[in-house]
Amino acid sequence: MVEIIRAEHVSKKYGHRFNQIDVLSNISFSIEKGEFVGIMGPSGAGKTTLLNSLATIDKPSSGKIWLDQQEITGMREGKLSQLRQKKLGFIFQDFNLIDSLTVKDNILLPLSLQRVAVSEMEKRVKDLSGVLNIHSILERMPADISIGQKQRVAAARAMITEPILLFADEPTGSLDSKSATELLQHLTGLNKSYQTSILMVTHDAFTASYCQRILFIKDGVIFAELVKENSRKEFFKQIMDMQMTIGGGQFYADI
Repeated sequence: MVEIIRAEHVSKKYGHRFNQIDVLSNISFSIEKGEFVGIMGPSGAGKTTLLNSLATIDKPSSGKIWLDQQEITGMREGKLSQLRQKKLGFIFQDFNLIDSLTVKDNILLPLSLQRVAVSEMEKRVKDLSGVLNIHSILERMPADISIGQKQRVAAARAMITEPILLFADEPTGSLDSKSATELLQHLTGLNKSYQTSILMVTHDAFTASYCQRILFIKDGVIFAELVKENSRKEFFKQIMDMQMTIGGGQFYADI
């Protein structure tokens, strides 16, 4: 398999000298092409710090990170910015859609900045809107669509550049259970259709059950790992058991 991202002995400290706090400590793991991986753990465990370090939003205090076989830890901001535009996609709990643009224009914005040909832009938005079931709302404004639709539009915008790795930070956090399920099903479809690797931070066992593998972080270290081997229902139960072991998290009563 092709290795998309690898972290080796990554640590992150905040503060100065005698007042330092270890947020991440000696974390090592990798993600291969086409994997859908979740990161879970109690509040304050370091989940988002790890995601931000891998996504080039933040820099680790020590250790190294490789993206698509390229060591990026010491890369300059200019090159990191180009790398983010070409190879990474981001979905966050806040949709960050531009209210004055239509849904279609919001999705196409990253390609407009890259000066991609109009014909290619139209092809990509047509394909993605079909997979995410948002083709009927492309000409509407963000204020005129539901919260669940907004999150799917955000997912389309993240995928329009055809990234090799998609980062999702609590993407279902502001959604009701129906909208969350729809988004997760669509993300799974994107993962399978495009073979895009996904790394998702979540507190929620139901959301995590859509992943193929879960890394559990506690006190800044990888505490445990679960790999889906049977049904999603069985995986959901395993995730809940692990959450009870390490503390933290939330889940739906039924799956």
